[in-house]
Amino acid sequence: MRFLLDECISTRLILLLTSAGHDVEHVTVCGLAGRIDDEVLEAARAQERVLVSADTDFGELLARHSAVLLSLVLFRQGNRGAEHQARTLLENIDEIEEDLATGAIAVFTQNSIRIRALPIGRRSDR
Repeated sequence: MRFLLDECISTRLILLLTSAGHDVEHVTVCGLAGRIDDEVLEAARAQERVLVSADTDFGELLARHSAVLLSLVLFRQGNRGAEHQARTLLENIDEIEEDLATGAIAVFTQNSIRIRALPIGRRSDR
């Protein structure tokens, strides 16, 4: 998969995900550090990347704009390190990959994964 990591996500995730075969960029490496959320979302959409963040504002923006064909992985697991986030994502990628390919928000919490199809309200929400 192709991922764009938000600035609140450690750059250590780049190596952890690329070593598992994924194409990964980080906003600080591709000139998006400090940009507004809408610009980061547009870059992810233009580059056909799944945005990975811990910032809930992205989910709200996607819902408000009825976004489709853009996906978000949102970590809501407290203050977990890059290794834990990479392991969580990689252990569950097979379960969420199809949803992310068609436009979804995948939220990783302490004990579960919630997936919302985009645009919000689409019949396949679960």
